[in-house]
Amino acid sequence: MWRRRVGALLLRPRSSSIPTPSATHRRRHHLLLPVSVPDEKGPLASNVLLLRLFTSQAGADGGNPRKPFIAFVLGGPGSGKGTQCTRIASDFGFAHLSAGDLLRNEIASGSEKGVHFRELILDIIKEGRIVPSEITVELIRKAMESTDAKRVLIDGFPRCEENRIAFERITGTEPDLVIFFDCPEDEMVKRLLGRNQGRVDDNIETIKKRLKVFENLNIPVVDYYSSRGKVHKISATGTEEEIFGAVRKLFASLGFENFVFHKSRGL
Repeated sequence: MWRRRVGALLLRPRSSSIPTPSATHRRRHHLLLPVSVPDEKGPLASNVLLLRLFTSQAGADGGNPRKPFIAFVLGGPGSGKGTQCTRIASDFGFAHLSAGDLLRNEIASGSEKGVHFRELILDIIKEGRIVPSEITVELIRKAMESTDAKRVLIDGFPRCEENRIAFERITGTEPDLVIFFDCPEDEMVKRLLGRNQGRVDDNIETIKKRLKVFENLNIPVVDYYSSRGKVHKISATGTEEEIFGAVRKLFASLGFENFVFHKSRGL
């Protein structure tokens, strides 16, 4: 089980008897957090505590070898990707998994991980920082395994190269498609301040942090998948209907049939 291995790696002391990892291994795993934390009150310490809680309390169920068609949906905060994902899911028969919603649901769930776990995640979100990759990937993996859908949209993930590497390492797969909603920063700020959903991260200070994180960390992910020919960029300006018109054209060009239309005809 990968979760037991991650837990063991996090808790294993350094030893000269441990073989020196290859250069490739170092590149893929250099972002794993260390166990020894000098400052127990800093952001790094909270991440380590969160990883320890999560990996020690995760279940022991096996992975599901069945692989659905996976589409990552990327875009800045307020780009409208969540709204568009809802329509894609409805019209083209995708399960819609939002990384942000999965984390927020975990905070509110009252799960066995306890109050301490939820407080640590909440602090990270309030600061505009990124939750440790293993935790987000585990929540996504569980959600993917719990759906019977053959097509899955993963909304708002990966947010950085570490997320991407962790997803591919843990699940053993890559996305089949990456959709990037391209939206100007001033438009994203206006939308976030105007949506009034009561979220803890919808305030100007956190919005600025989130936009900076997006620019510094998310764009390299888009560039990586662009180099692999998987990214389809869609302009996220205009009305919701105009944007979805471009989305519909994209899916038609990729050979996806309208799920609602065929379902209504019993096909």
